[in-house]
Amino acid sequence: MTYFLVSADGTVQLSVNATRQKLKNLVANPKVALHIQDTVEYVRYLELRGDASVEPDDDYVFADRLGAKYGGVDLRNMDRPGERRTVVTIKLTRARAVDMRQPDSVGTSLKR
Repeated sequence: MTYFLVSADGTVQLSVNATRQKLKNLVANPKVALHIQDTVEYVRYLELRGDASVEPDDDYVFADRLGAKYGGVDLRNMDRPGERRTVVTIKLTRARAVDMRQPDSVGTSLKR
């Protein structure tokens, strides 16, 4: 499951363990594509593209806020002792909602 928040300014934020390869890849190349699958209607998904920035979240302030949104999930339980978290903020350049039940559907796009 992908835990994320959408901010008032339209950015998308994720909490990522600092030891993960995906974080190293984002630092090397901040272009990002994120696929979010609808968990009820598997033929629907959201595709987000944008530029990512990374900030430390050593004190879990953002991770706790994110976990609260998802029913009190404690992201510390996903980390090994001594590991830390980061906040990945995605400034969207494109958002596309797709429903594969509509054969000619290319989705609804937002380009910035």
